[in-house]
Amino acid sequence: MWLKSSVLLLCLASVVTAAEPNTREKKVRDDRARVEAEGFWMYNDLAGAYAKGRETGKPILVVLRCLPCEECVKLDDELVDNDPAIKPLLEKFVCVRIVGTNGLDLTTFQYDTDQSFAVFMLNADGTIYGRFGTRSHRTEWVGDVSLAGMAKALQKGLDLHADYPNNKAALAGKRGPAPEFASPEKYPALKDKFGPALNYEGDVVKSCIHCHQIGDAQRQFYRSQGKPIPEHVLFPYPHPKSIGLTLDPKECANVVAVAPGSPAAAAGFKAGDAIASLNGQPLVSMADVQWVLHRTEATGATVPAVVTRGSDELPLSLALKSGWRREDDISWRVSSWGLSRMASGGMRFEPTTAETRQQAGVTGEGMALKVKSAGRYGAHAAARNAGFREGDLIVSYDGRTDLTTEQELVAYAVTQLTPGQQISVKLVRNGKPMTLKLPQQE
Repeated sequence: MWLKSSVLLLCLASVVTAAEPNTREKKVRDDRARVEAEGFWMYNDLAGAYAKGRETGKPILVVLRCLPCEECVKLDDELVDNDPAIKPLLEKFVCVRIVGTNGLDLTTFQYDTDQSFAVFMLNADGTIYGRFGTRSHRTEWVGDVSLAGMAKALQKGLDLHADYPNNKAALAGKRGPAPEFASPEKYPALKDKFGPALNYEGDVVKSCIHCHQIGDAQRQFYRSQGKPIPEHVLFPYPHPKSIGLTLDPKECANVVAVAPGSPAAAAGFKAGDAIASLNGQPLVSMADVQWVLHRTEATGATVPAVVTRGSDELPLSLALKSGWRREDDISWRVSSWGLSRMASGGMRFEPTTAETRQQAGVTGEGMALKVKSAGRYGAHAAARNAGFREGDLIVSYDGRTDLTTEQELVAYAVTQLTPGQQISVKLVRNGKPMTLKLPQQE
């Protein structure tokens, strides 16, 4: 039975407080008991799902879902039990739900760890048909995913399975290169805290590696070695809007609008186009578009596309110049908090108005970032401990006066500076100029 408890969601878990552990623990254990009793979804058993796929010849649907998650409840409100479009499609898959990423094969399951969905459609031999799940805002999701879009993606996955292995060569690009570590708990930041499986004999909630922790550990891996964080790690899974494409969340990859002057416009995309393939890969959803963009070099590349326009099938070439990834907005991501710890000692910034700049005596159009918040605990309190305060106007950072957004400041810091450095930051407070030292952190 298709119940809300089985909604296909991957959400970022909120911090466990002292008052919540028993409630959260109960939710996880009750969820496992309920799903196993219903018997439709296999629970935390990828090996069993692969075996069943080989036995039945069905494709496999793997859903990563973190429990418990308050953000998921907001999405549940929009979903209907026994959805008439989705339920019959699910029955054609071997369905398995993964509620923790401990021991997850990161060679196969590469996805945006800041997203609210992580859905994979695969063959039993590990070939990936497609991904589903997109997010571009911390809480809003309607413009990125929908039940109708999920149904279209599932059907497209079934179509690709029916044509397999004739299409195997076109699907090869849906698998990425080997990751830094084979599974999450092997990252240095996680290996002493988590095991390869959930601990149902003890505190299962505290034993779980949440998806966003994988991304955090990956960034810290580079930072702790004094290496620049690579662009594909800093700006992961660019949203189609970053290249000028607005896609319909109710379809696989249909263009709703094209931003004037964008790379998509220069390539010749038009509203109404259905993108059939990108870089030779068939697309089942917006997440598949993001996968292709994620695997495109930050230094620039030309990505071939095929679109259906009316009754015609047209080839297009999407030219992306060096630095194109930086057009994507990463401020909504939970990972932005870890980056703020590294780059700004826990400060978050906001743009200033012309009036605020004038009152502070800041002339021109150069850097003027207002400190919106400054952390108070642990490593996130580094800036506050160094003397920075809310309301400060940052006008120079390590001698740079051209970092006009928080994203530009963070990108500069984690690609050009190293942990342990003490950099000079000039600011204006209550009309008075000041210079403080800010530590760079892992």
